[in-house]
Amino acid sequence: MSTTSADPAHAPTASAKSLVNFAVPPLVLYALGIALLVAGPFFVYPLFLAKILCFCLFACAFNLLGSVGLLSFGHAAFFGASAYVAGHALKVWGLPFELAAVIGTAAATFLGVVFGYVAIRRQGLYFAMITLALAQMIYFLALQLPFTHAEDGLTGVPRGRILGLFDLNNLYVLYYTAAVIFIAGYLLIYRITHSTFGQILKAIREKEPRAISLGYRVNDYKLLVFVLSAALAGLAGATKTMVVQLASLTDVHWSTSGDVILMTLLGGSGTMFGPVVGAVLVEMLEFYLADSGLPIQAVIGAIFVVCILLFRRGIVGELSHLFGNKPSKAE
Repeated sequence: MSTTSADPAHAPTASAKSLVNFAVPPLVLYALGIALLVAGPFFVYPLFLAKILCFCLFACAFNLLGSVGLLSFGHAAFFGASAYVAGHALKVWGLPFELAAVIGTAAATFLGVVFGYVAIRRQGLYFAMITLALAQMIYFLALQLPFTHAEDGLTGVPRGRILGLFDLNNLYVLYYTAAVIFIAGYLLIYRITHSTFGQILKAIREKEPRAISLGYRVNDYKLLVFVLSAALAGLAGATKTMVVQLASLTDVHWSTSGDVILMTLLGGSGTMFGPVVGAVLVEMLEFYLADSGLPIQAVIGAIFVVCILLFRRGIVGELSHLFGNKPSKAE
């Protein structure tokens, strides 16, 4: 009877074992997140936090595409188009925010169907470049159409009341409205990625020919998740217009698409909470560097390069791997 002995050089130490086995229950993390959302406006300016939540939802919507292995370079089209439509509905038509948000989200959904139908049959870089080209068309439309006011944008957009009861000009009401919208969008994305539909998306991402051989209509699934992502990005754009009372060309510019890619990769692509962390970091950096005189994009780019070198899976993905938790995949 022979025995094998483990190599002491490769045996994990007690401290390493405790580090690997340390795992924070997901419910604890989500409870902590809810507590931070509730207490946040009492420590940080509520308007700033509400704007961050809009970009958190935008980043989560973009990350949903990763569940099927798609990379869009033109997601600002949905964010910005909804921002313009919702702003016009609020300012010119005088609609309440709920209806304006629905109309803006519907506009983004329609664009998602059109963009998806054109682009979804391509893969990889070809898909990304088609989405970028289509998004630039929306940018030039925003520059030319009368209701967008070109470089001036839609300014002074009224917020109105939520449900006809609570004045959105109250910053605490404004913040908690944005928080509820973000939580609703986040829970919807969580439900999608942890459903049977999400498992099919994962199968398509990991081995598309096998999914096709099993009889799945792959392009239909890709189109559906693309439209869902566009709709949620549109909801984020409509909420942002209400929060900052402005819709501008920046909302549909290619740099906004680049920002959301940066947020997702920085926080951790393929994780549920990574885009939220990335959006918070990028928005806070832009805010606190605004008056520093430094080139903001260059500084953020340098930080991004350092984080990619140190955290190959993104911040959340790397921490999850380090502490023995598998990241909650956007599958």
